[in-house]
Amino acid sequence: MSEARYAIYFAPEADSALERIGSEILGRHAGAKAELAQPRLPGIASERFRELTAAPRHYGLHATLKPPFFLAGHDDETPLLENVEHIAARMRAFDLPGLELADLGSFLALTLTAPCPELEDLARICVTVPDPLRRPAGPEELARRRAKGLTPNQERLLSLWGYPYVLEEMRFHLTLTGSIHDPVELERIRAGLAPLLAPVLRKPVPVRDICVFRQTCREEPFGIFRRFPLQLQG
Repeated sequence: MSEARYAIYFAPEADSALERIGSEILGRHAGAKAELAQPRLPGIASERFRELTAAPRHYGLHATLKPPFFLAGHDDETPLLENVEHIAARMRAFDLPGLELADLGSFLALTLTAPCPELEDLARICVTVPDPLRRPAGPEELARRRAKGLTPNQERLLSLWGYPYVLEEMRFHLTLTGSIHDPVELERIRAGLAPLLAPVLRKPVPVRDICVFRQTCREEPFGIFRRFPLQLQG
């Protein structure tokens, strides 16, 4: 049985300001394994910042459309790629209304400044249409999700789609740090990141494609495997 996992993500356009700045903060481009030098933040040791960004660095700069999953019963990724290509060909390109730096519980992320119906439609289709290709979540994964405490609706979504924070429970975000439990440290990192991110905040973000990310095994990082262009506007 293959150890490879797949996900359908939004990733900023290659070489865009958002992709460059976000990747430097994480310390890795989503399309490469090689790590990048990270910016120095006032009052935060470089080693500590690298530690706090380890989890999002492993996944690469992205926003989740369909969370990571294993293929069901086979190792052939061709049906998945064909499925996502078909989805992309049906959906029109659009712009996100803008991003802001926010804390989601104990971590920092870029979130939307306003709702985006086009994004909600795209995420719904990415979750539901390819789902027959997903191997059902095993008992250990389900228990790990439930250990965090789920609402009845999140439990329903977990049972249906293998993840509790999809569809109406999804909150679009690009994760920038792992959990930061010290509120003083969290605020210090937020203050350090704000000027770095200023050039890309509260500006429209083009969504011109969707990406299949692949992880060959748990120890290896996720990376962009294939980009699929959406229909051009107009």
